[in-house]
Amino acid sequence: MRTILITGPGGSGRTTVAAATALAAARDGERVLLLSGDRGDSLGAVLGTVTGASPVVAGERLTVWRPDAAAGFRDDLAAFQERATAALDLLGASRLDPEEVTPLPGAEELTLLRALRDAALSELHDLLVVDLPATPHALALLALPEELRRYLRRLLPPERQAARALRPVLGRLAGVPMPAEWLYETAARWDVELAAVEAVVADRNTAVRLVAEPGPAGADAVRAATLALALRGLRPDVLIANRAVPEDWPAGLVAQQRKTLEEWRESYDVQVVPHLGHDPRGADDLAALGVRPAVNGLPSSVGWPVTDSLAEDGVLVWTIPLPGAIRDDLDLVRRGDELVVTAGPFRRIVPLPSALRRCTVEGAALRDGELRIRFAPDPGLWPGTR
Repeated sequence: MRTILITGPGGSGRTTVAAATALAAARDGERVLLLSGDRGDSLGAVLGTVTGASPVVAGERLTVWRPDAAAGFRDDLAAFQERATAALDLLGASRLDPEEVTPLPGAEELTLLRALRDAALSELHDLLVVDLPATPHALALLALPEELRRYLRRLLPPERQAARALRPVLGRLAGVPMPAEWLYETAARWDVELAAVEAVVADRNTAVRLVAEPGPAGADAVRAATLALALRGLRPDVLIANRAVPEDWPAGLVAQQRKTLEEWRESYDVQVVPHLGHDPRGADDLAALGVRPAVNGLPSSVGWPVTDSLAEDGVLVWTIPLPGAIRDDLDLVRRGDELVVTAGPFRRIVPLPSALRRCTVEGAALRDGELRIRFAPDPGLWPGTR
């Protein structure tokens, strides 16, 4: 199954574009699921069909789903309380009733990620179109699986599970109960679920699509989004230039949009979507936008290759594509076997490739939108360098 992840700055019309993309694909004969984590029914307003927590048929071969974060959170909390009965009783804690539970911050993001995983793993559809939140929240959402998996590995390292037979003894010696088996089992299950979401995002059949209105504000938002995606190892397959005005509109606006479009076409595969003169509503308006669901064939996942220059320069070079990055806004920190990369307001902690863990950082340079980090073998860890 193919997946198209659609995001853009607030007010860019990304939900309308997502709906038009899904409708066009369904009319082309594909079985389409349109997924959204929006609290309000903005999708329903655009499509002319009420959507909600259960999948709704919005047209021939088109299904729309807005999973309910509150229901999912209540179910997860109930399961947690059931498994943690002994610990809660030890602490004298009273249980929460489902009726008094409201989702905590982050519950909506986790609900959407779980729905994304479930939909991608099913065989019910040919295309999954995901109406992601506005760009800053969408980027945080895409980063969440990797960051949560890192937290789990730090808090509950898998290698400690090998000592499970010793936990009762260690608990008696320490005078406190050791982590229960179910805690490690839950962590392992979460890790598998999060890894499945990561796999969907990184899959060669997944495309990330940006929506923006041509103009100075849209250009700034696209530039920032492209850099943030690059830091996650992703790139947009298509840039949707939404609400492009006709030539007989005010000359200043036409010239402003034309200038931005020319700049975008130098770096992106641009798909221009016209301004209808009103907010699109219903299938006919969505069809009039002419959105094309086909992708350009380039994978959204971008590799970070390690080049062996030991024979020539005595170093290994790790290349990280960061289009739009500014040298003064870059920062690198080596922490053990991880590298903390900061580009402007965006940051990512990545594990070093195995060969680079036995090296020291010799320097880095930013050229032509690529960060090249030089690593020299550590004589104490690298065979044959003593």
